[in-house]
Amino acid sequence: MKNVVLLFLVLLCVGMSTASFQHAENKKANTTNDTLSLFIPEGWPQPHYDFNKNPLTTKGIALGRKLFYDNLLSRDSSFTCAGCHLSYTNFTHIDHALSHGIEDRIGTRNTLSIMNPAWQETFMWDGGVTHLDVQPLAPLTSPHEMDMNVDTLLKRLKESDEYPQLFKEAFGEKGEVSGYYMFRALSQFMLTFNTYNSKYDKVMRKEEGVAFTEREQKGLEVFRAKCASCHQEPLFTNGSFQNNGLAIDTALHDGGRIKITGNANDSLKFRVPSLRNIEVSYPYMHDGRFKNLQTVLLHYSHGIVNSATTAKELQGGIDLVEDEKRNLVIFLRTLTDMTFLRNPDLAFPKND
Repeated sequence: MKNVVLLFLVLLCVGMSTASFQHAENKKANTTNDTLSLFIPEGWPQPHYDFNKNPLTTKGIALGRKLFYDNLLSRDSSFTCAGCHLSYTNFTHIDHALSHGIEDRIGTRNTLSIMNPAWQETFMWDGGVTHLDVQPLAPLTSPHEMDMNVDTLLKRLKESDEYPQLFKEAFGEKGEVSGYYMFRALSQFMLTFNTYNSKYDKVMRKEEGVAFTEREQKGLEVFRAKCASCHQEPLFTNGSFQNNGLAIDTALHDGGRIKITGNANDSLKFRVPSLRNIEVSYPYMHDGRFKNLQTVLLHYSHGIVNSATTAKELQGGIDLVEDEKRNLVIFLRTLTDMTFLRNPDLAFPKND
C-alpha cells in the first residue's frame, strides 16, 4: 500500500513546485546573494522566528540545502538529515515507527515532520528544543541518529573543497565555517518548508473552480466540532502539549514532556502535531504505533486511557460514528499539499 501511495504522488506531482518565500522588492533571482522575505498566507498568524537575526538569502538557503542532504554530517558518512526527513513524505519517514540512524540504529520516538517551522515556538515531541537554530544539534549528536561530534564535523567542512567558499558566499567575508553559521544555514533552508497550497487552502481562499465534495464538507464539519480544539486552523495545531490518552508503551516507558519540565502535570504529554499532509506522514503518534488514520480514529473513539493528565476534551473518548470517521478521513486528505511534497527546490539538489 505504501508503494501505491508514493507512486500515486509521483504521477500527480512531477514538475509541480511552489514558492514559500519571495524576493525582497520582488527582484528576480540572480547570481548575487539576494535577500528574501517569507510569504505569509492571508489569515495566518505572524511567525515566531526572528528573521532580523537570520535573514533569508539565496546563498544561505542553498548552503543549508547542501548541508541537509550531505552525509558528511553523520559520524560514518552514511546518513543525512534527509534520512529521516524525506521531502515527499512531509519531511518525515514512513519506513520505521521510530527514528533511525547510522548502523541501522533505532531511536526512541517517531520522527516529527518539518513544516511551517517559522510558526513554531518549540521543537521535538516534548518541546525540549526552544529555537530552530539549535534544533539540528539534537539529531546530529544523538547516538541513535547521526552520532556526530560537532568539532569533528566542522573540521570536515573546513577541509572540504567546497564549503569554505560556500560559507563566505552565504554570510560574507566573516562567514567562516563555524557552528554559528552552519546552524543558521540549516535554519534558512528549513524555513522554506512551508505548506499552504492544499485543496483545503484553495477552498478557504475561494479559488475559482475548487470546492469540497459533499463528504469532504461533512468531514470538515466533524473536524471543527470534535477535533479543532487542539488542531486549530490554519496551522492545524495549537502548539500545546497534551496527553491524548495513549496506553503507555511498555518497551519505551516514555513519560513525554515531564522529562523536560519535571512537572507531574506534564506526565504523558506530547506535542500536538500539525495535521497538514497527514495522509502521507504515517505512522502516527510519538512512538509510531498507528499505521493509518482509521486506527488513529479508532483510538480516539474507543481507545482512550483516562489518567490524571488526559486532556479534558478526550476524557471518555470522542463520540464518532462510523460515517463520521469516514468523512473525517476524506476531509483530512484535503490537507495534502502536492506542490509542497513535490517541490524540486526542497528535494535532493541535483547537479545541473
